Amino acid sequence: MTLSRLFYDIPLAHRALHDVNAGRPENSRAAIRAAIDAGYGIEIDVQLSADDAAMVFHDYALDRLTDQTGPIRLRGADDLAKIPLKGGDEGIPDLPEVLALVAGQVPLVIELKDQDGAMGPNIGALEQATADAVATYAGPLAVMSFNPNSVARMAELLPEVPRGIVTSAYRYADWPLSRATCDHLRDIPDYDRAQACFISHEVGDLSAPRVAALKAQGAMICCWTVRSAAQEAEARKLADNITFEGYAAALDA
Repeated sequence: MTLSRLFYDIPLAHRALHDVNAGRPENSRAAIRAAIDAGYGIEIDVQLSADDAAMVFHDYALDRLTDQTGPIRLRGADDLAKIPLKGGDEGIPDLPEVLALVAGQVPLVIELKDQDGAMGPNIGALEQATADAVATYAGPLAVMSFNPNSVARMAELLPEVPRGIVTSAYRYADWPLSRATCDHLRDIPDYDRAQACFISHEVGDLSAPRVAALKAQGAMICCWTVRSAAQEAEARKLADNITFEGYAAALDA
């Protein structure tokens, strides 16, 4: 398992290069094409449909990003494909379609959204659907999740695909998790168990000692979510790469 140098060198467009005012909703085909055209890497999210398909969509509910309501998990893939994204003219894509669209042209990071609800071990269907979709993908690819159990499962399913843990300061007020869970995850204790090779850490917490320790151990350090050139310059003092949105990140950093 080797993380391509491209994941160090090319900034990652958060949920692709989205701009709803320009007709490019988050995780949409239009946003993905725009990122490819600009030469950026791409970070996308996957959620599970009712029929266990990996759908490229960030939220657990349809409400914010579409005119429909309710959990995405209760809708089938064919139904979801017909639900237009707000600010665009297309439905929700599934992962195989997005993989065919990217086709190895730029680095791609797939974030598996936690389906357990408590960052616990009750996982499996989304990991399997993702593994099935990417099994024959040719191009720079990595997978990651906030749930370290999900990352560990991907190590079992696709040991050759680089993987990372999405990490955070886990402030109690910011997460619908128990304090014990926040305290556990904050220390990133599962990095070795998950056989990870990178983390994507909350940009405002990059100075955490554990981040420095992992970098010294050889981990690649990415961060989320950078929203200005000034914030990027500060983040790059500690991070190897950034996930960005809302501005044009430097391609020659």
